[in-house]
Amino acid sequence: MALSAASPASGLLRRLPVRFDRGLGVAIGAGVVLALTGAFGTDIVPLWLRFAYWVPLILAGAVWAHLCSRLIERLVDPDEQPWLTVAALSAATAGPVVVLVWLVTGLVFENRIYPVGRLVWFIGPVLVVTIALSAVNVFMSRAAPVQTHAGAGGTAPARFLDRLPRRLRGATLHAVQAEDHYLRLHTDRGSDLILMRLSDAVAELEGLEGARTHRSWWVARDAVRGAARGDGRATLTLEGGVAAPVSRRYARALRAAGWY
Repeated sequence: MALSAASPASGLLRRLPVRFDRGLGVAIGAGVVLALTGAFGTDIVPLWLRFAYWVPLILAGAVWAHLCSRLIERLVDPDEQPWLTVAALSAATAGPVVVLVWLVTGLVFENRIYPVGRLVWFIGPVLVVTIALSAVNVFMSRAAPVQTHAGAGGTAPARFLDRLPRRLRGATLHAVQAEDHYLRLHTDRGSDLILMRLSDAVAELEGLEGARTHRSWWVARDAVRGAARGDGRATLTLEGGVAAPVSRRYARALRAAGWY
């Protein structure tokens, strides 16, 4: 049965993070490839059973990895230290996945639970798959910075401006900063918080000239008053004195666009 636009399930799908959607796609693709190739000796069983084995296993690992990434990204900046992020994510994911693979493999291939001593057999294969998928997901997220553009004269203003709290209505928006599940809106009348994801906000900021400067920041170009470099990073000084970081991931594209 098709989902209606207003159904709870469709609302949940719209709220899923883009990176989680992408991670599930990568996981399904990896599961299909592993099933078709009969990886790690699984070619001894029929193709249908390989699909039934690999795809759910990889999806379960992807869900666990997504949960782990929420914590890891609080400790390690994937824009600044992508390989450390890959290592930390792989280490956090692999342990529980090894146990899951040990349990499922015994039940699927021999209709029994393997002895605990066989757990070590699965460490190598799980690490190979986990590191590969972690690297793909981390580096896929390091795309060029998303930019928004001012609309032509007479066009409707950016939809995001309707989300400004009442006391900030009509203010000039300088920047949007992600703080956990909230966004801090920096304006010429002060700042305030709203509940929203930054990726959703950027989609609604089309109509204002600006760009993502960091995974946690969108900045209006007209608000930039200066730039400084230190410790290998750039920082933009905005109208009102707010300092917005520029991650290495975005620095080259922003320099090429003449931001600083």
